[in-house]
Amino acid sequence: MAAIVKFIRPQQLKRLQPLFAAQSVRNHWNKDWKPGPYPQNAEEREAAAKKYGLLPSEYQPYPDDGMGHGDYPYLPPNSTESRDLHYPYDLPELKRNFGDVMNAEADMYGEDRIDASHTPHPSGKVQWAMFLGVFLGFTGIFYFLENYKMFQPALPKSYPADGKKHYTF
Repeated sequence: MAAIVKFIRPQQLKRLQPLFAAQSVRNHWNKDWKPGPYPQNAEEREAAAKKYGLLPSEYQPYPDDGMGHGDYPYLPPNSTESRDLHYPYDLPELKRNFGDVMNAEADMYGEDRIDASHTPHPSGKVQWAMFLGVFLGFTGIFYFLENYKMFQPALPKSYPADGKKHYTF
């Protein structure tokens, strides 16, 4: 491109200026999907619900706590792993349909990340009880069976000697 510009006269370059300007602003979608300001009244809430394709009764924005979510709707965590495996999604590798409203922390709920629907682990006391039960159980079995040694039964080895048969077959 630089080589072409070298051979063009400045008068010709002015005619091509709109072409370069159009190329530099081709990424317009980021501002279109940026959340708007936090809704202050019922009309703004209805407009935000319509923007995200939700019913006004379903729409609930994130609290205005300074995190910058604006009018983005608060959605409960729905991890990718807990969605139906056999549904014909538009994007099957992500288990999403085109135009689905996503959770603000959707990058945290992928199939290889946190599963929000997973049942929580047992409490710390129960985990310690399970650990000590297994550890003390194996220790008790070890001490109880310490006197009962296990070995492979074998006859004494027979060596060849003069005038004696050393084979048994």
